[in-house]
Amino acid sequence: MIDYRSDNTGRAAPEILEALVAANTGTALGYGADEWTAQLQERFSELFETKVRVFPVATGTAANALSLAAISPSWGLVYCSEAAHINTAEANAAGFFGGGLKLVPVAGTYGRIDPDAFAKTLAGLLPGQLHRGQPAAVNITQASDLGGVYPLDEIRAVSEIAKARGLKVHMDGARFANALAQLGCSPAAMSWRSGVDILSFGATKNGGALCDAIVVFNPDLVDGLAVQLRRAGQVWSKMRFAAAQLMAYVENGLWLRLAQASNAAAARIVAGTSGLPGLRLLAPVEANEIFLEIPSAVMDGLEREGFQFYRRSASLARFVCRFDVTEAETDALVAALRRYCAAPAQAAE
Repeated sequence: MIDYRSDNTGRAAPEILEALVAANTGTALGYGADEWTAQLQERFSELFETKVRVFPVATGTAANALSLAAISPSWGLVYCSEAAHINTAEANAAGFFGGGLKLVPVAGTYGRIDPDAFAKTLAGLLPGQLHRGQPAAVNITQASDLGGVYPLDEIRAVSEIAKARGLKVHMDGARFANALAQLGCSPAAMSWRSGVDILSFGATKNGGALCDAIVVFNPDLVDGLAVQLRRAGQVWSKMRFAAAQLMAYVENGLWLRLAQASNAAAARIVAGTSGLPGLRLLAPVEANEIFLEIPSAVMDGLEREGFQFYRRSASLARFVCRFDVTEAETDALVAALRRYCAAPAQAAE
């Protein structure tokens, strides 16, 4: 079996497991009152080049839903891409933890919000229309749920439109490291310097073990979020182990090396299959996800050979590369796709 189902099917990076073992000594106060969690605040403030507050959480769903609950009232409208994970999955956790907040999809390409479409959507709801939900926030998924990466100017454009109407900006960074590796910019440039107020900081999909985090740039959000987290059961009792994972994740650039490895694997597959008949990329491959329109018979053949991936429809497959996928595994997929896609042409000769 060669597994391309998701980047959360892989191993945890050894460095993160080593950090857990190293933290497993002596005693420490619970619920974040420990030295590891204090160090985490300092380390992430250095990483993002500004003072931040970091809250470890168990899952990306918790990070997204509770971040949105912190920046929108229960009657608020939260704008997002049509393909955004908060919109297509997560069992409407945002609406539940946000007390009824409503997600409003906005058109765009490759899973990104189009700034012009966002501006037009907001313009259609004038201030003072009290019989309707009120615009409260916008969600930017970076990298997007179709594998696209927002350039910095698009993040800034969406943020500027939002700020002009008094909206807060949330970034779903489940694959934040993959996008950062693609753009080659600083974490600060891709977050608060581009107008982001609060970030769901992903680690699990990129070699993490058991936690993600919420990174808060806007200090006005901290106290309300802290209460939301406690109420939702997302305050770790033995917080030091969560904090130790997150510090190991970013130490010595580990997180970027892991993301570069998974991005490179996806690029290798795309390069090896470029121009094959019957295959079409649904979106440019800018991170570690490949959405491929592919004949159903080809998918059947891949599954018979032991390749694991997700069928999104009868003609759409998603392949996700992990940090620990090998060149041999990527080359095996390339060879299989070349073989199956060449088969019809050979049969016609």
